[in-house]
Amino acid sequence: MRETIAAFLLLLSGAAAAAPAPAPRSSDRIVILNKSDDTATIVEAVTGKSVATIPVGHGPHEAAVLADGRTCAVSDYGDREKPGRTITLLDVEKGTKIGAIELPSGARPHGLAPLPDGRLLVTAEGLKELLVVDPKARRVEQQIPTFQDVSHMVVSTPDGARAFVANIGSGSVTVVEGRKAIRQIPTGKGAEGIAITPDGRQVWVANREADTVSVIDARSLEVIGEVAAAKFPIRVKITSDGRRALVSCASSGEVAIFDATTRRPIGRIAIAATPEGGATHVSSSPGERPEIVGLLVAPDNRRAWVAAAGADFVAALDLEKLAVVGRLVAGHGPDGMAGAFR
Repeated sequence: MRETIAAFLLLLSGAAAAAPAPAPRSSDRIVILNKSDDTATIVEAVTGKSVATIPVGHGPHEAAVLADGRTCAVSDYGDREKPGRTITLLDVEKGTKIGAIELPSGARPHGLAPLPDGRLLVTAEGLKELLVVDPKARRVEQQIPTFQDVSHMVVSTPDGARAFVANIGSGSVTVVEGRKAIRQIPTGKGAEGIAITPDGRQVWVANREADTVSVIDARSLEVIGEVAAAKFPIRVKITSDGRRALVSCASSGEVAIFDATTRRPIGRIAIAATPEGGATHVSSSPGERPEIVGLLVAPDNRRAWVAAAGADFVAALDLEKLAVVGRLVAGHGPDGMAGAFR
């Protein structure tokens, strides 16, 4: 009997591993934040057609779709002279603004991580804190000190029990559990981009000044590996199957792809700053580096997008061919992106 049950479970496991990735749907949408315009543009992921452009707060930097699959949170970062202190909420399906959440003065919100219960983690860079926000009640539930400089990006484990905050100024990752920081992990100078594998076992951190990516064991909280990256690695994303890690390298103008298991490089996709592929306005001169930043990977793991903030477009990537296959034009200074995939 035990052997039969074990065989059945093994069969289920194999079937799950072999299950095809979700196919693209016409209802799939991407939210692109235009930092220089103080707007968010919603486009159809399949066609690239613009659905709506919505005013948000000043200096929007990061976007994240909440657990309901249709509400998108936007961190209104502000600027050095006037720190932002709001989170704007958008209805991705309707293409409208829902409202805003007021944060403590001087917050300068940046990184966002949706929790499975509908709440939202927000890095308050100006306060050296991680905020726990209830979007439904439109209020801040907790303010958790990180004790680190420039707490910029955040991810959480799949169950939401533990969070990891990348601190640019301190070159570290703060581990938060419950209501407090439980560990400070040195990674490298300029620790900024951060991603967690779908199984919650590893955290990848892009150290932009060290030109490296550190890999942390999410259980032991130790750095277990490091890979060299091209100039100024600034964002990291892991595909939903856990097989590949994408790193956008701002200064070299390319997306590096690594095998997430072996940590060996698979290839690189160069992003040119020329206006080919339908872009209607480009701020960079032809041949200049496009200052790529924000990354987004589709659930099918075959498509991805990278924002060229310095050239005013978003490049559509084919992860099977490792090539740029199109360009989206939203607004000026595109950066953070989020996907609502049905």
